[in-house]
Amino acid sequence: MSRQRYIVHADMDAFFAAVEQRDNPNLKNKPVIIGADPKQGKGRGVVSTCSYQARKFGVHSAMPISLAYKKCPKGVFLGVDMDKYKKVSSQVYETFYNFTPKIEPVGIDEAFLDITGSYHLFGSPLETCKLIKSGIKQKA
Repeated sequence: MSRQRYIVHADMDAFFAAVEQRDNPNLKNKPVIIGADPKQGKGRGVVSTCSYQARKFGVHSAMPISLAYKKCPKGVFLGVDMDKYKKVSSQVYETFYNFTPKIEPVGIDEAFLDITGSYHLFGSPLETCKLIKSGIKQKA
């Protein structure tokens, strides 16, 4: 008899931009673009990620930074602060481990969590997911 498995895909979309908005309240609800210096539309490099507000202008990850500047010249362009993002990611992963030891990291901002053997400790699978999300908001 096979048992239902519960795998949670934790994808922290726009992670770098969300961390910057969290740390600087002046950036809330602004188009934040993380990546290379746009140098007034002549910069080289790509967008690492961007806030949802920047996506409304057609900006997305891996886009040339010069094109992102042309699409959203009033965006807030910030360099990548990997040390900061790694620290926040570690805090998020600590929260994951409070719910299951079975974690498959995909990257700094993404993981798969197998809650099959632990969700009953927290209620239903849905309730477990809500608690994970709440724990991340409290810690990170």
